[in-house]
Amino acid sequence: MEQNKNYSTIVELTNGIILANFEKSRRVQEGSYQSELMLENKMMADLASQGYEKLSIRTSEELLANLKIQMERLNSVIFTKDEWNRFLLEYLDSPSDTMIEKTRKIQEDHVYDFIFDDGHLKNIKIIDKNNIHNNHLQVTNQIVQNGKYSNRYDVTILVNGLPLVQIELKKRGVNLQEAFNQIHRYSKESFNNNNSLFKYVQIFVISNGTYTRYFANTTAQNKNHYEFTCEWADAKNKAIRDLEDFTETFFNKRTILEVLTKYCVFSSDDVLLIMRPYQIAATERILWKIESSYQNKKSGKLEAGGFIWHTTGSGKTLTSFKTARLATSLSYIDKVFFVVDRKDLDYQTMKEYQKFQADSVNGSKDTKELKRSIEKEDNKIVVTTIQKLNELIKRNPSHEIYNKHCVLIFDECHRSQFGEAQKKIKKTFKHYYQFGFTGTPIFPENALGTDTTAGTFGAQLHSYVITDAIRDKKVLKFKVDYHNISAKFKEAETEKDENKLKVVEKKMLLHPERIETVTKHILEVFDTKTHRSKFYTHKQKAMNGFNAMFAVQSVEAAKLYYDEFSKQQAHLPVERQLKISTIYSFAVNEEQSAIGDIIDENFEPNALDSSSKEFLDKVIKNYNKTFETNFSTSGNDFQNYYKDLSQKVKDKKIDLLIVVGMFLTGFDAPTMNTLFVDKNLRYHGLIQAYSRTNRILNKEKAFGNIVCFRDLEQATKNAIKIFGEEKSINVILEKSYDQYMKGFHDEETGKTVKGYKELCEEIIDTFPEPTSITLEKDKKEFARLFGELLKIENILKNFDEFQNEDSIISERLMQDMKSVYVDIREEMIKNGKDRTDHTSKVDFSDIEFQIELLKTDEINLDYILKLILEKSKEHKDIEIIKAEMSRVIRSSIGTRAKEGLILSFITEMDLKKLTSTDEVLTEFYNYAKKQKQKQIDSVTFEEKLKVEGKYFIEKSIEKGFVSSEGAELDSILPPTSRRQGAREVKKQTVFEKIQKLVEVFVGI
Repeated sequence: MEQNKNYSTIVELTNGIILANFEKSRRVQEGSYQSELMLENKMMADLASQGYEKLSIRTSEELLANLKIQMERLNSVIFTKDEWNRFLLEYLDSPSDTMIEKTRKIQEDHVYDFIFDDGHLKNIKIIDKNNIHNNHLQVTNQIVQNGKYSNRYDVTILVNGLPLVQIELKKRGVNLQEAFNQIHRYSKESFNNNNSLFKYVQIFVISNGTYTRYFANTTAQNKNHYEFTCEWADAKNKAIRDLEDFTETFFNKRTILEVLTKYCVFSSDDVLLIMRPYQIAATERILWKIESSYQNKKSGKLEAGGFIWHTTGSGKTLTSFKTARLATSLSYIDKVFFVVDRKDLDYQTMKEYQKFQADSVNGSKDTKELKRSIEKEDNKIVVTTIQKLNELIKRNPSHEIYNKHCVLIFDECHRSQFGEAQKKIKKTFKHYYQFGFTGTPIFPENALGTDTTAGTFGAQLHSYVITDAIRDKKVLKFKVDYHNISAKFKEAETEKDENKLKVVEKKMLLHPERIETVTKHILEVFDTKTHRSKFYTHKQKAMNGFNAMFAVQSVEAAKLYYDEFSKQQAHLPVERQLKISTIYSFAVNEEQSAIGDIIDENFEPNALDSSSKEFLDKVIKNYNKTFETNFSTSGNDFQNYYKDLSQKVKDKKIDLLIVVGMFLTGFDAPTMNTLFVDKNLRYHGLIQAYSRTNRILNKEKAFGNIVCFRDLEQATKNAIKIFGEEKSINVILEKSYDQYMKGFHDEETGKTVKGYKELCEEIIDTFPEPTSITLEKDKKEFARLFGELLKIENILKNFDEFQNEDSIISERLMQDMKSVYVDIREEMIKNGKDRTDHTSKVDFSDIEFQIELLKTDEINLDYILKLILEKSKEHKDIEIIKAEMSRVIRSSIGTRAKEGLILSFITEMDLKKLTSTDEVLTEFYNYAKKQKQKQIDSVTFEEKLKVEGKYFIEKSIEKGFVSSEGAELDSILPPTSRRQGAREVKKQTVFEKIQKLVEVFVGI
């Protein structure tokens, strides 16, 4: 790291790229106003002063000419014109390369064996990963790229002539998401045009001067949202936001080159991941600790290790994987062990590692397999359990691995890592470097004995606590409801003696009346808590709402609740019943090493009492019937049930999972937003369980819902005090119902937030007739107010009290407001895309449209078709019916595209003959399917698509989106010349036509 008098680095400690403590430079402010052009020019000058070569490149041709010069410099060669063209065609800029292929070349296949015209072969590299300072950094701006539109990009960072970083700037005050949206617009319009070198972009940076963020260039739909952008920060997790500060640090030459070459992961499923600053900081600290311990001959001692405190949900697996990979590259390290605490985590972790790099890890099905993995000479990572490692030591007391230098990385620090197995490992391995990763360390405050995380693993090397993650919007806050179901059951919750507690629990907490009451409450609030009326797309699948987990105290409780849910849902049609399952197994009655431990259950259900095992057999039988599977409690079949159930929960095919201990730690399902709790939780066990709900997913998922049927309020406060920061309750827990209704002062931002009632009254007073708004400034003010209203309403819908509130805005007026809101947004998009339209004098760039919050399933096709029947009985005039239906349809973003189809159905059908909702539904779906086929045939004929075109369109409608990546879309096009981008124009036209069909016919 280059030294700067304004801040100290941790160079003397780790020689890393993350600053120990960033201190903002004192700069002379250049006036109060800074235009986008001024921002761009200042950044160009700052990069030049940091050693970047400043260029004036404006066209693709100039970009290619510079690329040839840089490739020749890097490889000490001279290409003839023919050789250069052949090198481009064969490797560097192959016409068939997508963004994925070009990313693979940077991250994995950066060396190419090229045969020159004279017959000699030379390894040509496009980036030097062994000596990063051999790479040449250049900066240019305003490059024009042609595609569907002609786009002009802001600032481009070239590495050896390749555009690897693209920066999009907006003037100060403009909403930063506008820059993010523009990047995505460019991606569709020109970045990925045929033979575009911009397919090589690895990192996007967006800034409005005040705030700056970076993110990976990836096509993964579940990683391609604004929520996945990231701020740069120092080792204390202090964000570096201002563009000048960001340029000074992130674009330090060594830093950006290490991020590109060392701290990116291109996963086996073609997803590019870029590590966050706290992940890099932790990796650097561990590597520094290994190196310094080796140099100072500290291996095999507590000082040679340490622990990383990174909160649950912060991407610990990626951090540990990259750390393990980089540790294997150290010449003196013989083997890296990643040690987990349970067989299921062993399997999960290996699969996760294999996603990052397919051949990077050896597993260990048993002790023999572990021994074979250790003895392989490929020096790769070995994933195993602490139990298998302990067994290996017993069976092979003098194995040669014990005298070699080994890095031991432990996953979540469970209690077994404090036991005899841990001591045996330390005693046996002579040259170990041991590190623990945990989201909830054991401190003296929550330790039962003398063992703590620091006492077992060494000093804390880096922390990124839940408060940091919430402030960075990497995990969500918690909203906790406390329900005292009945006072007569209260004494059971306060009982301390374990034996007495079991008796009291049987008598009171498991009383049939209480089980019935809790179950009834869960069923009453389930749809509201999990937002089942909202829909979204996750991992290319259409979903409605989220799912939930129910943590209960014992196996007996799980059995009783499972039966009670079945009983209370029995009268409902199958399609309306929640899909509920449970899982439990035998838990060894071990002594806890920390207050709040969640007792681990093993994979040996045969050890259960006969009643519990029989019940589990019944549950799995029901599961098999529902999902057409064939699992049982026998042998490995139970573990396979666990794995399948895990995946079903992640895919949201299970609505509610009842658990005792399993799944409460180490399980991630972004679709889960609610945890019902009828279990005593404390300290790290409480935070671990709560954290099943707080993974970010989309705007609809505003926080993790926790619904407690035990008195856990003080336990929650105690846990937050230990695992957050001082005064962190307001950061970790959501505001109260009254605050959201009446307004509050936000201590984090220093701003006053208007309450729901005030917002409703203000928007009604200001815009009583929203459909009559004509002035641009009024449209902007309406969009701002209504967006705020949507956000606060989305939060309030999680409060039970809100369901009983009288509506301040009438249903009809709300429909008009939603319709006008979407109209304004569509008008802004159109104006943004139409390069000839400069009529708008009002700048909408600081308005963030909350379109995701309008994607409701309350106004869906079935609802609309039922309404058509009702209106047909009220009105004889078909035009009145169409006008009323149009208002309803246009108020929902999910049905808006179907307006023409529905209105044509109303026109063509004789509604008087339809007497029931079922008839309307049947007639519409038959009509829609015919229209779908007609329009598919029409597009296929008009665009002269190949035979496979119809199948591609149908598949796109089924998926809900059109994929333009890969060769599939290209393969259905008719023969088209590539000259002057004609084929790309054709491809874009076909793409847009198919996308329109998808929007109209998805779900039909």
